[in-house]
Amino acid sequence: MLSLHQLRCFLATYEHGSLTAAADELGYAQPSVSEQIRTLEKSIGTPLFHRVGRGVVPTTAGESLRPHAERTLAAAADAERAARAVTALETGTVRFGMFGTARLYAGAGLVADVLARHPHVRVELIGQNSTDVQEQLRRGWIEAAMIAVPQVSSEGMQVTPVARDELVYISSDPERVARPVTATRLAAATLVMAETTWRAEDSTRIVLRQMMHETGQNPQTRIEVEDVETAVELVGMGLADSVIPRGAVEALLPRLAPKARWAPLRPRQYDTIAIVHRANATLSPATRLMIELATARIQAISEPIHPRRGAN
Repeated sequence: MLSLHQLRCFLATYEHGSLTAAADELGYAQPSVSEQIRTLEKSIGTPLFHRVGRGVVPTTAGESLRPHAERTLAAAADAERAARAVTALETGTVRFGMFGTARLYAGAGLVADVLARHPHVRVELIGQNSTDVQEQLRRGWIEAAMIAVPQVSSEGMQVTPVARDELVYISSDPERVARPVTATRLAAATLVMAETTWRAEDSTRIVLRQMMHETGQNPQTRIEVEDVETAVELVGMGLADSVIPRGAVEALLPRLAPKARWAPLRPRQYDTIAIVHRANATLSPATRLMIELATARIQAISEPIHPRRGAN
């Protein structure tokens, strides 16, 4: 008979491609993980992994089991959270995913909103980039999140757009922001861009690539950094220009680049911000509260997107 413990060992081994690495993640001895995999294979009646060198690769049966194992563990986590929901909203930990840029101008306010209602809870805002947050959702470590949507896979997820944040061009040179910035001008600009680890999936870069598609070019960066704060500081030094969300401009320019100014792109471009959680999930009261407060917070400082009447 399958057990949750066996499925956790299976998924950890699948994701790491190594029994040793899986054991390290789970905090078990490696022989214990191996035994759980063997017992699971015996229950199913077929091997789940092939050994390759010092690692393992999943068999066809292992590939087929993975999504079912993820859903089973996620459902178990939902059940556990539901059972603890009554006390969690008063004295427990409230977790919510939020992508990096949004936390700059909504994160502290969101935490303050939660604590104003429930002063004894512990609050965790999780994530740096939307891709990172989505992985936390997929693995069931958080119930819901606010993320930028261009790169989000909707498979198994309910995605509800709630706001859009205009992307704008910032520079310390007044001439460069005296008029809207076209794709042609953007292609010739010296840019610093944040989120370099996630450059292929970053929502802002995806929007810019789509904008410049007709010119046959991609945005060219001279400087790559992780944090949008660092990008803004470099703009303030006059070393490069950048494209960032309008909300980040209002939060950061006065403090980090007071002489810099901004201009809209032509045509105007936007990051769409959405609330995302697993489809058909039973959300805990704490998560529903976070969704309510995060939506109100982001809609107060960005352009709201309201669901169409009659939409699910």
